[in-house]
Amino acid sequence: MITLIRPLCRLASTLAVCATLIPAALAAEDVTVFAAASLKSALDELIKVYPGDTIHIAYGGSSSLTRQVMQGAPAQLFISANQSWMDILERDGFLIENSRIDLLGNRLALVAAPDTTVQLPPAPGFDLATAIGDGVLAMALVKAVPAGIYGKQALSALGAWDGIKGKIAQADNVRAALRLVASGEASIGVVYATDLGASSDVRLLGLFPADSHTPIHYPMALIDPTTADARAVYDFLNSATARAVFAKHGFSDPQEQP
Repeated sequence: MITLIRPLCRLASTLAVCATLIPAALAAEDVTVFAAASLKSALDELIKVYPGDTIHIAYGGSSSLTRQVMQGAPAQLFISANQSWMDILERDGFLIENSRIDLLGNRLALVAAPDTTVQLPPAPGFDLATAIGDGVLAMALVKAVPAGIYGKQALSALGAWDGIKGKIAQADNVRAALRLVASGEASIGVVYATDLGASSDVRLLGLFPADSHTPIHYPMALIDPTTADARAVYDFLNSATARAVFAKHGFSDPQEQP
């Protein structure tokens, strides 16, 4: 497999920027949120209207964020793009008891580069290998990042994985995979349905069948220890106001997914 690393997407760089932006005198009043990269558009909008203290968000792949929390990174709230990484933090005692909830749901999408003419909705037996040809399929890391894990599940269920597993360009997170398709570096990609609003340069080929992969749920939890300010942000992100913004960006109620 081909692995592409995008320095700007590296979590260490993101955290370094966040550390620079948070003066020591303000650290106790501000709230640091670690969030899956696919939430960026919605959360960027929400922090602009949050009525409380400043929210700093470090975006990245859920696997990288989880490892950073386990290594002592100063996150007070975590939103993962799948259950498994949150399970690890809960098992090891990093979460505030009873704070974990399923916040959002999502769908998986197959997208094409702007200069391609392929029409190939994902379905059982679809010939993805021929559609890719000499190009590559952009995906998030298939062994670590939720979008990549879901993507491999779906492609395997539809019978396409064996034909394309040697043609994959892996990226650190799903937004990086989207950029590979938007730039034409990859002819086709697997991203979240909600990522489509982040780029006008990709074409939607179709949504993967909901039963071809594990349901895509975004759990949210407070990290131990926490503060009253972090709890206020947690409540805000679980409010009707925030849910309306998430819905505008294509996220669903996990209880209402097909």
